[in-house]
Amino acid sequence: MAATAARTQTWWNESLHKLSLHARVTLLAAVAVGLAVAIVSVAAYITVRQQMYQNLDNSLQQRAVQAARNGVLTNLTNLQKASADAFGLSDIRVGVLGANGEAYGAQQSPLPPLDEHELQVAQEQSSEPSIRTAGARNGASHFRVIAVATRYCPAGQTDYCSAEPDDFLKPGALVVAQSLGSIDQTLHNLGIVLWAFGLIGVIGAALAGNAVARSGLRPLARLTGAAEHVAVTEDLKPIPVTGTDEISRLAVAFNAMLGALAQSRDRQRRLVGDAGHELRTPLTSVRTNLDLLAQADKRGGLRSEDRQQLLDDVRAQMDELTQLIGDLTELARDTPQVRNAELIELSNVVEDAVIKVRRRAPGLDWDVQLMPFPVWGDERLLGRAVMNLLDNAAKYSVPDEAGRPTDREHDDGQPRGHVAVRLLDGVLTVTDSGPGIAEADLPHVFDRFYRSSEARSLPGSGLGLAIVKHAAEQHGGMIYARNAPGAGAQFTLWLPHAATQTR
Repeated sequence: MAATAARTQTWWNESLHKLSLHARVTLLAAVAVGLAVAIVSVAAYITVRQQMYQNLDNSLQQRAVQAARNGVLTNLTNLQKASADAFGLSDIRVGVLGANGEAYGAQQSPLPPLDEHELQVAQEQSSEPSIRTAGARNGASHFRVIAVATRYCPAGQTDYCSAEPDDFLKPGALVVAQSLGSIDQTLHNLGIVLWAFGLIGVIGAALAGNAVARSGLRPLARLTGAAEHVAVTEDLKPIPVTGTDEISRLAVAFNAMLGALAQSRDRQRRLVGDAGHELRTPLTSVRTNLDLLAQADKRGGLRSEDRQQLLDDVRAQMDELTQLIGDLTELARDTPQVRNAELIELSNVVEDAVIKVRRRAPGLDWDVQLMPFPVWGDERLLGRAVMNLLDNAAKYSVPDEAGRPTDREHDDGQPRGHVAVRLLDGVLTVTDSGPGIAEADLPHVFDRFYRSSEARSLPGSGLGLAIVKHAAEQHGGMIYARNAPGAGAQFTLWLPHAATQTR
């Protein structure tokens, strides 16, 4: 039975999933109302039936007890001379059943249904009457039968029974049977009415459910059409939203998703366009140098110094291409957050980056203060972001030929660059000793491929700070730039503590 029930449930679930949402809403409304109507109808039918039977039983018991006390019907002489039809009581049968099992009835009237229940009352003279239903429902012999203990007077002994009742009255039971035809007809009509109104209610519920489903799912149909339109045309135009219900909220979320997709697509398009523009310059330079080498070989070759210089230029351009492709690959990962995060000590990441950059810029003074700060994140990406910040500070802190104003000098009196690195409470601050950032350039320093007019003569692709911003956003942090008073540019990177992050 358990296996059969499981198979039935599985079949029902599969059948429901095959239906449309419209059909399921309509079916749910019809089933819900049908169950409610069925429960109410059954309860009403049972209540009416019990009440009608209770009223009939009370009436039969009252009349039977009263008749037994009066002694009129328990006198067989009177009983056999009378007829129920004479009193217009054709639906009632009256009889007396003796303790010996002999039954007596009215003249030309059938006896009431008798069996061991009535005989037991006659023999035991119980104070409690016997009540039962005899015959089949809606049949001609469907009766409610009651038997009351009594003592009856045999036929022809009326005078003796009146004079010496103890010697002549015999134990028996007065049996009265009431036909249930009228009750059966009433219950039958009630059942038809309940079924009719129940069926009308179910049909009305199905129609109402269909109307509600059609009205309620109309916005969902529009949303489905918009999604299909986007899938076919790739047009990410938002759909109009009206109302504040759940489907309207779904439409708002759908529009937000379309907006995010549009932004991501625009970023990718800009990235591809900017990458093509930036890749064109080093590729052109490499091709020009290679063409010069080929032409020189045809004319007998270049001097070894010139040839080595061209090869060095080609290597430098290839290194720039490699760096640019790595930066583009990093930025192309348009993911909202780090997927494989691990517990990292940020001070160690910053310290490793300082050591590497210090080797590349030995002519700078480095003022480093680091405090331990654990974070959840990608050590490789964070290391690259910190390295880009330090490289940027080192690049702009190196004095030019004219000598930039700095707060320190070499032992020979020449100006000396200075970089301050602070990591306090998860806030990494990198301050250089360069000329600072122009106010017009501050809003764009983290844009991809953006380079100010002062930076165009310096090496770089314009992706370093964009990668820093990308890393900060992926780790739930932020980055901003400003000009430090009395110094150069200052970049501040904030990351949340590991205790406040979820893995």
